[in-house]
Amino acid sequence: VHLGESGGGSVQAVGSQTLSCAVSGGTRDTYVRGWVRKAPGKGYEGLAIMYSSGTNLHADSAKGRFIISIDNAENLLYLRMTSLRPDDTAMYYCAADPDSPLPFRWDEYLYYGQGTQVTVSS
Repeated sequence: VHLGESGGGSVQAVGSQTLSCAVSGGTRDTYVRGWVRKAPGKGYEGLAIMYSSGTNLHADSAKGRFIISIDNAENLLYLRMTSLRPDDTAMYYCAADPDSPLPFRWDEYLYYGQGTQVTVSS
C-alpha cells in the first residue's frame, strides 16, 4: 500500500487548507484510514480516523475545525482544515491499516505516507 499526501504549504492564521492523500495498492476500500501530525517539539498526534463503514471520528484538537472525508471512487482521503492556528503548524501524515486501530492512536497504523508540511503564520 502506498500513500501520497499533497496540499500542504504556508497559510495565514484563520485561513483554510485541504490536504489530500492518494491511496494505491492493497484492498483499499476495506482499510481504515486516518490523519496524524507531528508538530515541532511535540509528539505525534492522531487527528481523525475514517472507518471502511464511513464512520469517522475526530480528536478534540480537530473537532469543529477539521473534517476527514473520502472519495472511494478516486481513492483519495482528505483533511479539510479551517480556522487554522499557528499551533497547527506540523507535518501531516495520512495512514492506513487493514484492521481497526484505536481512534487517535497514531502508532497503530501499518502504513504511513511521507507527510506534507503545513505552516500557519500569525
